Amino acid sequence: MAASDFNVKYVAHLARIQLSPAEEQTLGTQLGHILGFMEKLNTVDVSHVEPTAHAVPTVNVTRADEIRPSLPHDEAMRNAPKQANGLFVVPKIVE
Repeated sequence: MAASDFNVKYVAHLARIQLSPAEEQTLGTQLGHILGFMEKLNTVDVSHVEPTAHAVPTVNVTRADEIRPSLPHDEAMRNAPKQANGLFVVPKIVE
């Protein structure tokens, strides 16, 4: 799309904003500059650039899943409001 091939009123309608004539003029000029820069970017040779989802590699920052000592059963049950047969008793939420 060339810089002069767009309709500012249509773009404003899509964005659901109302523009005054002065704002339409200003926004039209700004959008024209943006589209001009996009045309410049389209001329850059990127055939040697591998497509990526991120500019830098991402790594998982969670800790390793390791077996560790857990809370003793009696200590876990100490603050339970209700318990039966060594288990937590909770309200039924499925009808």
